[in-house]
Amino acid sequence: MKPEIRRFTSLGERLRAARHRTFVGRAAELELFRAALNGAPESFAVQFLTGLGGIGKSTLLRRFAEEAAAAGRTVVEIDGHQGPHTPEAFEADAAKMFTDDRAVLLVDDFEAYRPLEGWLRERFLPRLPAGALVVLAGKRPPDAMWLSDPGWEDVLRVIPVDDLPRDDAVALLTARGVPSALHPALLAFAGGHPLALSLAAAAERNGGGEAAGWTPPQEVIAALLTRLVGQVPSPVHRQALDISAHVRTTTEGLLRDVLPEADAGALFAWLRQLSFMEPASSGIRPHAVIREVLDTDLSWRDPQRYEDMHRGLIRRFVAEVRAGSGPMGFAQMEALLYLLWDGSGPSGEREGRHVHEDVLRSGDRDAILEIAAEKTNEETAAIVGFWLERRPDAFAVFRDSATEEPVGYMVSLRLTEPDDEENAADPVVAEAWSYVRRMSPLREGEHLAIVRCMLSREPFPSRVGDLIAARIATMAIRSEGVAWICLVLSDPDKWKRFTVFGEQDALRVSVGDQTFGLLCRNWQEASPEVWLEQLKPRRTSPQGATPYHRSVRRYAVLSRAEFDAAVRSALRSWNRPDVLANSPLVPTRVVAEAGPEPVDALRKVLGETVERLGADPREVKLHRAITMTFMHNTPTQQAAADRLGLPFSTYRRHLTRGLQRVCDLLWQRELLGAGDAETGDKGHIPISHI
Repeated sequence: MKPEIRRFTSLGERLRAARHRTFVGRAAELELFRAALNGAPESFAVQFLTGLGGIGKSTLLRRFAEEAAAAGRTVVEIDGHQGPHTPEAFEADAAKMFTDDRAVLLVDDFEAYRPLEGWLRERFLPRLPAGALVVLAGKRPPDAMWLSDPGWEDVLRVIPVDDLPRDDAVALLTARGVPSALHPALLAFAGGHPLALSLAAAAERNGGGEAAGWTPPQEVIAALLTRLVGQVPSPVHRQALDISAHVRTTTEGLLRDVLPEADAGALFAWLRQLSFMEPASSGIRPHAVIREVLDTDLSWRDPQRYEDMHRGLIRRFVAEVRAGSGPMGFAQMEALLYLLWDGSGPSGEREGRHVHEDVLRSGDRDAILEIAAEKTNEETAAIVGFWLERRPDAFAVFRDSATEEPVGYMVSLRLTEPDDEENAADPVVAEAWSYVRRMSPLREGEHLAIVRCMLSREPFPSRVGDLIAARIATMAIRSEGVAWICLVLSDPDKWKRFTVFGEQDALRVSVGDQTFGLLCRNWQEASPEVWLEQLKPRRTSPQGATPYHRSVRRYAVLSRAEFDAAVRSALRSWNRPDVLANSPLVPTRVVAEAGPEPVDALRKVLGETVERLGADPREVKLHRAITMTFMHNTPTQQAAADRLGLPFSTYRRHLTRGLQRVCDLLWQRELLGAGDAETGDKGHIPISHI
């Protein structure tokens, strides 16, 4: 039997039926309105719906109108989109409120009446009949005068209208005819924002997209930008908005750093008053769907500016991490990881218990071993006990902030040479040393960092996992002389986030009945800063690519003795480009990062280093000995001494010390990178100057 086709008497009736069919959720708001409609003793005569654009305030008002009409109440609807916005016009539109003592006034887009807010509060609303009911709806809450006046305390109820819960969002998609296979993709984009869900649903109903790799169509992005963001005052305001959508949170200090020529205070004040901006623990952030829309739009509209912005922010946060310490440094590290994890974390504000990092305390041993036994096996717990005795300072303990009890911990070992006792006690550390010595041994001044354990009472991802990730990344960026970082993972497939620093060699090591993954990354080849600057943000990467797991250039790794010999040889061959082209220094990091042409790059770094001697009054004599001997084409050392007017023994002493200083400076630059070797900090690079 065919289903009965409903006949409508008018187009309006058909529209109302469709709206009723797709209305979902909002049970709490409806309950409050119905209570007021029925005159419940604890109800509020004036209700103020507040929420960002597209959140469903107008839809809710339309439902309120139907409920009030069905209850036999006179309904007066005023739309702020229609003018004029004067007291006289408002009085005329609301005249019926004074002819029926049970009338219901519904005012949409209350922003248009903000200039009249004081008049409405003090002059208009108090004159309404006692049985009247008023609902105002706007993007921003009522001003403080409503809330500070005790007279309104029992009369006014401010009702935030938030995103739909997931079940209601799914119900909305179902009502709009979206196949269930597409629900996860559309929910990932729109969350519980009704307008975004509806626009995406309409696009899919018309376009028939597929779930795999779904992205919102540009017409959906454009419609949401127009409706939710609207006009932006100037290009610099657009820059500030784009930055706020790309970072974890925005502060006035961030805007001051990345937009140095703008008025950061005024920009932050403008962002702060936008209805879709939300307060965070530090700064402000856009509502999730608006963040997604703004970020997607910029990456589509201007991919190069999007990449430049992303790269500039990474440089800024890396510099902050290197310069910071303690909680400040970890906050900046979380901001950096937010960029590297495509905005997926770390959240820093996960639901559940609050956790903080602490040092190992004398009473922690039993809890530490209990977590190890619960999450690994007996053999690993014994190894943890060994490191508790051997290197207690290697433990970072994560505590429940309410109880101070350990809920997780991390063991990070800083090792400079193999130790027979440690290798015998811990086969994973022994395997790490074996691999590192086989592939690229440590050089003087370098160390091996092994994150031996990362354990938590709660399953990952969690706040403990976020803190561990931030600590590992901070270790890579801040540590001087880190040659290798090795991560020991109980289940490598669940810890893919920790491959954020690129390709890592994966090994398998058995401890008792459990096999662990050992991920080893060589930082002798390229510093974290250099690698991070090569990254492209997710939205501008080719479809299907894994942008944060890309190969980096592989550099030659020389021992200190080999390096010093190569420096001396290169200086002796300063005027022989054919010899310099084959120098062992050419494929090292210090030269390869200086430019694409090997001979020019080698001469550049040598020349810069020698000139550093000349800039120091204490080393000018060393500079003269080096330049006269190697760069002025002097035939012999005796001739160099004669030209300098020095006894040969004095000249030789200056030359020997000068060569050693050049080797020392270049070695430091090889290990730390040019910026850190010379200044100790790469500094902040304004996005607007990139």
